[in-house]
Amino acid sequence: MCAGASHMTGTEKQPVIATERLTKTFGQETAVAELTLSLPEGIIFGFIGPSGCGKTTSIRLLLGIYAPDSGEATIFERAPHQFRRQEKEQIGYMPQQFVLYPELSVWENLNFAASLYGEPVRRKARLQELLELVEMTGHENKKVRDLSGGMQRRLSLACALVHNPQLIFLDEPTAGIDPVLRRKFWDYFRTLREEGRTLFVTTQYVGEAAYCDRVGVMANGRLLMIDTPEGLRRRALGGEIIHLYTAEFLAGKQLISLREQDFVLAGKVKHIDNRGLEIVVDDAGVALPELIAWCEREDIAIESASEYLPMFDDVFVTLLETGERADDSMV
Repeated sequence: MCAGASHMTGTEKQPVIATERLTKTFGQETAVAELTLSLPEGIIFGFIGPSGCGKTTSIRLLLGIYAPDSGEATIFERAPHQFRRQEKEQIGYMPQQFVLYPELSVWENLNFAASLYGEPVRRKARLQELLELVEMTGHENKKVRDLSGGMQRRLSLACALVHNPQLIFLDEPTAGIDPVLRRKFWDYFRTLREEGRTLFVTTQYVGEAAYCDRVGVMANGRLLMIDTPEGLRRRALGGEIIHLYTAEFLAGKQLISLREQDFVLAGKVKHIDNRGLEIVVDDAGVALPELIAWCEREDIAIESASEYLPMFDDVFVTLLETGERADDSMV
């Protein structure tokens, strides 16, 4: 099992978030166990894991909503319980549960959120910009109690961003949002990242890991690993994958020969179907020409040969299974 901090190098920026063996229990249940991570500024960090695995509790520990039972956390090099107004004004938070005022209108809620953070009185343009982002223009006068769950999520996001925070915690910001708007949100998140802001995002959509710079995989209260999206694929697959489809079924000496080629990792070649092979390699870009050349030498007719990128859902399941086996081996 890999500690999150081990993926940072001395050449990276000063961590904006750092934890060391952060732990929180509720009664006999351990919600977060020895969470250790270090995140530089100016990245999108995706936090993925099954429901109830400790993602929301981790955010609440980092914000000081919960006090840890043991371990330490710092945000902007300061412990959450020591936050001054300066740190609080740099942080935005969109909770998983809706916490705005149902009897107030959309505009009143957004305006109130802006006032809490000391935004200038002349802020109409900023509020309209955010309503346009979350596609709620024209709904300004609606009472929040009359909004759908998806529209309430959108308003919560606007309120979390209203004061232009440097560090933004978003707990499942795209839950219940249609795919087109979800993509628009992620485009905006990346714009914020390009402006130097740091985003800590939990998500129930595993495929959204591809939009992140770093991804943490959580299960049963434990952080299993942190890596780039491509790094997670390599961990799950053991390397990169090539799918080779040939005109005829390959078996016998040809299959043995293929497994012995230098570009094949540990002889990992298996049949997908009658004429398809899955081949594990270190670098698909380098291995593909070598594979094609080998087929030509063996007089094997190729129908197609290309790198295969599995869905992140499949990668995630494999990583969880691997992590659980690692946990079992440590007992």
